[in-house]
Amino acid sequence: MQLTSETTQKLDSLKEQFNTYKQQNPQARIRNAAKDLGVSEMELLCTSVGTSVKPLSGAWEEFLKEVKTCGDVMALTRNDAAVHERKGQYLNVSFNPHAGLVLGEDIDLRLFMNRWTFGYAVSEPFRGEERFSFQFFDAAGEAVHKIYMTEHSDINAYKALADKYAFSGDWNLPELNPVAKRPNMKNPAPDVAGFQAAWLNLKDTHDFYLLLRDFRLGRTQALELAPETYTKKVSNSFHRDMLQEASATGTEIMVFIGNAGCIQIHTGKVEKLMEAGEWYNVLDERFNMHLNENLIHESWIVRKPTADGIVTSVEIFDAEGELIVQFFGKRKPGIPESEAWKAIIDKLA
Repeated sequence: MQLTSETTQKLDSLKEQFNTYKQQNPQARIRNAAKDLGVSEMELLCTSVGTSVKPLSGAWEEFLKEVKTCGDVMALTRNDAAVHERKGQYLNVSFNPHAGLVLGEDIDLRLFMNRWTFGYAVSEPFRGEERFSFQFFDAAGEAVHKIYMTEHSDINAYKALADKYAFSGDWNLPELNPVAKRPNMKNPAPDVAGFQAAWLNLKDTHDFYLLLRDFRLGRTQALELAPETYTKKVSNSFHRDMLQEASATGTEIMVFIGNAGCIQIHTGKVEKLMEAGEWYNVLDERFNMHLNENLIHESWIVRKPTADGIVTSVEIFDAEGELIVQFFGKRKPGIPESEAWKAIIDKLA
């Protein structure tokens, strides 16, 4: 792979800005640096192309099916307000025209491949060692998903995968295109009666998106118009009480965090909880969650009918009505909601 002279000039200029920024803000993460410098995270990452960053070709579906060769890794998915990190293996990877699935016991993902535009193999210093990862970005250079090697990963398999999918030929700094966010719709004349009747007739939580589409509602407006007793707005610190209660009782829960390209799910216990500045964290051995409480605008308890009975979630939104995180009790299709989870919600609500 060769860098064109035009790309080299662009990267040298950006790298100089990035290095100056890091000297002034040594603890800042690359995502924050990108926002402060008015560029994308991917552009800053590309300042190391040719040394510690290797562009990959775009056969992402085939690539993801081979990640299992790396063994135990750490999957990371985030949005502006929350980060989800889960260790495990990429197993049972499949794709259909609508989405991709990773259905391992530990790593559980929903993949929306139309948002996966660029990918890179990255090596970087981390706590005195070299850390290897694969990182994927959308057309605007925003990160959609990252895969980090751990002390239990097969680094030789990682390097073989990076070499197999490496970009070849002349490489140019990609042209970025803004990705339009789906607006949080506010229907000025909603069919409330029809919407409430359809809500009460839900058979699967996955049908909720279709309900929003059919009645042209954003999520937060839908929660405001829901049938009586099916939703309740709660304090923006409710998640703390809920997580502390789940930790104290050993209740297994599900934690959904995502963006337009990937939703990542943890199923299991949460044990070690810690506050650090504006972040509230789960810091367990196999699962970490980081939630920026300063960006929480609304929190709701939501109850949806299904063929297996009522399913209850705790849903947290930012100021634009974007979903930050959802919490459920551990369950699978065909199995009713856990009594331990219901007890936690009933106690705190």
